[in-house]
Amino acid sequence: MGDLVGDAAPGFRRVATGATVGMKLLAGGEFMMGNENAYGFPADGEGPVHAVRLEPFWIDETCVTNEQFNAFVNATGYKTESERFGWSFVFYGHLTAGQLAATAPVSVLGSEWWRRIDGATWRKPEGPGSSVKGRWGHPVVHVSWNDAQAYCAWAGKRLPTEAEWEYAARGGSAGTPFWWGAELEPDGKHRMNVWQGKFPLSNTEADGHYGVAPAKSYRANPFGLYNVTGNVWEWCHDWFSPEYYRESPMDNPTGPASGERRSMRGGSYLCHASYCNRYRVDARSSNTPDSATTNLGFRCVRDV
Repeated sequence: MGDLVGDAAPGFRRVATGATVGMKLLAGGEFMMGNENAYGFPADGEGPVHAVRLEPFWIDETCVTNEQFNAFVNATGYKTESERFGWSFVFYGHLTAGQLAATAPVSVLGSEWWRRIDGATWRKPEGPGSSVKGRWGHPVVHVSWNDAQAYCAWAGKRLPTEAEWEYAARGGSAGTPFWWGAELEPDGKHRMNVWQGKFPLSNTEADGHYGVAPAKSYRANPFGLYNVTGNVWEWCHDWFSPEYYRESPMDNPTGPASGERRSMRGGSYLCHASYCNRYRVDARSSNTPDSATTNLGFRCVRDV
């Protein structure tokens, strides 16, 4: 194995102090990372497929839930960036008629379904009038990369590297877009929470959900991890670069030395093949570290 410290990007730190309750111990080792198939997005830097070797590590079996994040906030008094900014982005299909009339679409071509909602936070996912009551087991959302880092520091854990996330999400599979194979719905069975119908106008909810599903939904992958694709995007430690796979070290890659955006993995309940076929174990995306939305969360890892 390579030098765990010397190969790490600036700002990366190994952590082995947090409790391992609710986590799975993964053996690590060598796997093939990335995607070069036609269904991917070359501009995202999904390829080339390359060998990666990882040390063993612990990983949360689910995304961090509202209940877990609430414990962190109660213990520390932490205020998320959405709370400090006073607003966050919410999918327009989850808003009331009054909210829709009072807001304008985000001025980004192809993202008109996002609305800036004053008062939208992790406690009030759809803005004033909403709450996480009855949703304590759902993934916490409206958390930025910086917020996720703060939670990890409190919990004695860290965010997964992209390599760790993909290894864990694959569950031992290789060369397929999903841990169970190549079909989105094998034998007509739903394996994850993604958009069903015509995005963004109509969702049939054939998979049982219109918005975020409970963190422990559907069948776990062979490593015992839930919702590694679909439901909510998950923050990773790494700075994002489409070129990184061409230069990353084989042993324990931790991402570029610097950047402007942090990596996200797994897709969300808003993903649909018509515009965002990124609800895959081999897909990549990114966002700025202070960004937060109603379909973005995280899970933690811990070193052995």
